[in-house]
Amino acid sequence: MALRCGIVGLPNVGKSTLFNALSQAGAESANYPFCTIEPNVGIVPVPDARLSKLAEINGSDKTVPTVIEFVDIAGLVEGASKGEGLGNQFLSHIREVDAIVHVVRCFEDDNIVHVSGSIDPARDIEIIETELLLKDIEAIEKRLDRTQRAARGGDKKMRVEVEFYERLLAHVSEVNPTRLLTLKKEETEWLKSLFLLSDKPVLYAANVAEDDLPDGNAFVETVREIAARENAVVTVVSAELEAQIVELDDDEQDLFIEEMGLTASGLVRLIQSAYELLGLITYFTAGPKESRAWTIQSNTRAPQAAGEIHTDFERGFIRAETIKFDQYVKHNGESGARDAGVMRSEGKEYIVEDGDVILFRFNV
Repeated sequence: MALRCGIVGLPNVGKSTLFNALSQAGAESANYPFCTIEPNVGIVPVPDARLSKLAEINGSDKTVPTVIEFVDIAGLVEGASKGEGLGNQFLSHIREVDAIVHVVRCFEDDNIVHVSGSIDPARDIEIIETELLLKDIEAIEKRLDRTQRAARGGDKKMRVEVEFYERLLAHVSEVNPTRLLTLKKEETEWLKSLFLLSDKPVLYAANVAEDDLPDGNAFVETVREIAARENAVVTVVSAELEAQIVELDDDEQDLFIEEMGLTASGLVRLIQSAYELLGLITYFTAGPKESRAWTIQSNTRAPQAAGEIHTDFERGFIRAETIKFDQYVKHNGESGARDAGVMRSEGKEYIVEDGDVILFRFNV
């Protein structure tokens, strides 16, 4: 599964600079080049040092990282829900993403005019959130009207749904994203069927000046307070700095990042935060021909993880021969791990863990 994130934000917040930095990061990857599906969509490899190590141990001919897809959703301005700017077109793009990366301006620069005249992260976040909620209200009202008509026909199940949609509408009308609503089991399915924009998990990218790295500033604290109320995630980045970093070769990047007092580039931290937000993990397959990373949801059982490779793997699943990454490295590969007794044979109930190196056995 490829993670798909939509990058949103008001004009002049650094959204396009960040997207372009991501694009260049992909373009310079030898193993999985950045590719443009549309002018505003790019695929970037997910950095993972473990994969390189597996390829080294196996002498793999090919190394295939898992990828993340970024969609630069331009044109979101106040009034987008009513079609202002390119609102309808880009709001429809948000429906297709797994998560929203909301770039918030947390830097001051007299040479870059803010569309609202001043730096105010809380106001900017509210503008974007309101546009998404207004679009959601339209969708909920349409569903509520249709369900009410069905309920008047005597369908008792529809009456229960009507009560849910009324509660949902009241919640959203008070400027609350739907992702904060507590749901019963059956309500979860009803909510999913609406494909609401405010149900998407949000990662705030607080865009700061280089001098405010790594911890941020007072503007970032405002973003963190909002994120805490929304169960969202915040990553502090400097889009301008990231644009400089991707111009360097790998060794220069590492040195530059270290000199800045950072543990990783903002782009790497952004991708890691997206995985954390969506509860994703990585497992590996490795051998002489290919070492590859695979993305799955945490708590995925072995047959379903195998299904990410091919549906036949899931359908004919027999067992998963599994080695923890650290043990795989310690014993220099599958053969050494097997001889040391650290390769495990796991059945259909096994929950795959992050970093597992797996060989699936299956019937064709």
